Amino acid sequence: MQNTEKKPFENKRNGNRNRNEKKTFNKEVDPIASKLVDVNRITKVVKGGRNMRFAALVVAGDKAGKVGVGTGKAAEVPNAIDKATMSAKKHMITIPLEGTTIPHEVVGKFGTSMVKLLPAKEGTGVIAGGSVRPVVELCGIKDITAKTYGSRSKINCVKATLNGLMQLRSKEEIASLRGKTLEEIL
Repeated sequence: MQNTEKKPFENKRNGNRNRNEKKTFNKEVDPIASKLVDVNRITKVVKGGRNMRFAALVVAGDKAGKVGVGTGKAAEVPNAIDKATMSAKKHMITIPLEGTTIPHEVVGKFGTSMVKLLPAKEGTGVIAGGSVRPVVELCGIKDITAKTYGSRSKINCVKATLNGLMQLRSKEEIASLRGKTLEEIL
């Protein structure tokens, strides 16, 4: 005699899996985080009326020494944000960190904005205002003091902060530029 019993809920398409079992998907998690800093509404007056568009400013970083800034323009806000995010991820730079802070004091300038970045002791936190904070946090700096001078325009402050971070040099880089060992310059 043959066993002609069929298992309940057996389905050839699902390969003997019970209907109550859930499928699991392996989603790739993007290690690069992004933050929206500003959205501007732009109005262009034309013969037929006004054309409204939007400009977005986004900062992206991996919180481990890489950060980028991007802007995007589109007729709708979500499209502008997507364009800005792609631009920020494409234009990322690497920043030398010293523990949870920056190696030395630096001043970044862009237009009439000036941002002074000062290293801080561990446990101080991020003491930075407005549009400087997202750049510093997404870069992975946990202890820093920053002061903005001149124009407080969000785009200019973000770019001035990025300019300051690009000027940072680690102790190893300075030693190699001078042609000396790390012990000789310390």
